[in-house]
Amino acid sequence: MMRFCSLGSGSSGNATLIEARSAGEVQRLLVDCGLTLRELTRRLALRGLAPSDLSAVFVTHEHGDHIGCATALMRRHRIPVWMSEGTWRGFAREHAPPPLLRFARDGEPISLGLLQLRPFAVPHDAREPLQLTCSDGRVLLGILTDVGSITDRLVHELQGCSALLLECNHDLQMLNEGPYPLFLKRRIAGPRGHLANLTAAAILSRCTHAGLRHVVAAHLSEQNNRPALAAEALARALGATADDVIIASQSDGCVWLDMA
Repeated sequence: MMRFCSLGSGSSGNATLIEARSAGEVQRLLVDCGLTLRELTRRLALRGLAPSDLSAVFVTHEHGDHIGCATALMRRHRIPVWMSEGTWRGFAREHAPPPLLRFARDGEPISLGLLQLRPFAVPHDAREPLQLTCSDGRVLLGILTDVGSITDRLVHELQGCSALLLECNHDLQMLNEGPYPLFLKRRIAGPRGHLANLTAAAILSRCTHAGLRHVVAAHLSEQNNRPALAAEALARALGATADDVIIASQSDGCVWLDMA
């Protein structure tokens, strides 16, 4: 059985927890840990867990709201951390990789016991950003945040997912009319920035199928989006209602979602 939840999603920090169980064995993968170690520990405790219950961490890129406490978690709790070499160089620069650091590569599967990961490259303004799908051999979860534009490759990687956690960073009209300086608006809306609600919906429309059980809208901007706008855009792509779209909030993330 596989399930997942968000511990928090937004520009102040992102973390997604994936759990797989089989024959008494349990594995837990944390995708991004863009929180302080204290805050991550608190949010895990709300779900009855501790950092030591994590099997591994996968970091998508080096921006602070995603890499967060990754090295502290690795060193204090002896947890292996996966990321691209570019992500490590963008974060640590001259530092030699620590023993528990593992390098992920575009298109190369990663086996973590019960879980199989497939990282894939995406357009974003980071050194070597990777998003991923995760499977227990029966169901497939797709995670796509911090992406500036649609590519055929990312659409291909997300085919057949039983659940999608999909960035809905901004409503384009709110961004254009909002208080951000022009250079920042251009960066966010650019081809290596973040997904607008309608762009996320366009991706979803190309990945929708009868076996898609859960759609989670993630990484919503507090300044340039509203949960109702994100839910409405994704619901249209699904041919469903806004109530069928789950919102991952910055403060609480979202509840456990079973994928059986």
